[in-house]
Amino acid sequence: MINVGIFGATGYAGEELIGILLKHPQVKITYIAAKIDRPVPIAEIFPKFGNQLDLICGLPEVKEASDKCELVFLALPHTASIDFVPRLLSAGKKVVDLSADYRLKDIKVYDTFYETAHKDKAHIDEAIYGLPELYREDIKHAQLIANPGCYPTAAILGLAPAIATGCLELDSLIIDAKSGFSGAGRNFAASQINEDFKAYKVNVHQHAPEIDQELSKLAGKKIKVTFVPHLLPLERGILATIYVKKAQKAAKAQNLVSLYKKFYKKEPFVRILEEGSFPQLKDVVRTNFCSIGIKEETDQVIIIAAIDNLLKGASGQAVQNMNIMYNFPEQIGLV
Repeated sequence: MINVGIFGATGYAGEELIGILLKHPQVKITYIAAKIDRPVPIAEIFPKFGNQLDLICGLPEVKEASDKCELVFLALPHTASIDFVPRLLSAGKKVVDLSADYRLKDIKVYDTFYETAHKDKAHIDEAIYGLPELYREDIKHAQLIANPGCYPTAAILGLAPAIATGCLELDSLIIDAKSGFSGAGRNFAASQINEDFKAYKVNVHQHAPEIDQELSKLAGKKIKVTFVPHLLPLERGILATIYVKKAQKAAKAQNLVSLYKKFYKKEPFVRILEEGSFPQLKDVVRTNFCSIGIKEETDQVIIIAAIDNLLKGASGQAVQNMNIMYNFPEQIGLV
């Protein structure tokens, strides 16, 4: 049994973390905090947790959290985690950061896309990118996990097997992704997209360099994707449709569905659909699964990946990483 804390407990991801961890047999939540006007019982904010979690939610205090927890989840806005990570690590605590603050290895790229100077360069190299399907062995020994973004999780899982095996031409890679409005955070008013559907941050979204970074590692060369995100008039879920040309040398290569099934054979949360089948949001919403369908043509591949942005794209994946860090069964608390 481990004691854990949550900074940012009142946001969408924080709420999901509480719900998952309350059902986790190896975890006890011993500290919660958020940017909040006054300390209040968490059950006053989320009545559904009444009689389950008897904790007061106040402003984050590193000393108190360190005294009460072995691991801390940071479900904070981008740029906020930097203020807490160094002190938590210095106190010997493990940290799973759900923000983007430690995902990008190039500080200049972070500074550009998040419009602020990174204040903790010392821990950038130490952070492990928390995509279990690619970095499980590193996650096992990590002190600091940079939990991936929601769009990158869908995009990278959708592309990893084909890129790792050299099946694709990578100079014209297009990712067209749609997300539920919860991805924009609590402050986003759903009424803004009621009976509407729109693209936003067209090819300048802050998740694009994260996708580029991880796909470039897989390919062994620099990749720059065309990435266009959209907001759906739905609360949750991501559907990413990826368009890419086949490499000429791969035209007669192994069937991609078979390749993907082999690549993800031992992955508990990736489902590869049969040829001609494609995922829908209802297949993955409120689960930690990523479902992938593939349309393979003579010279082009279309890959469709679906996840729940709040679970496999955030809190579920964070708990999956925790399970790996503590050698718990990977699916515990998540199925």
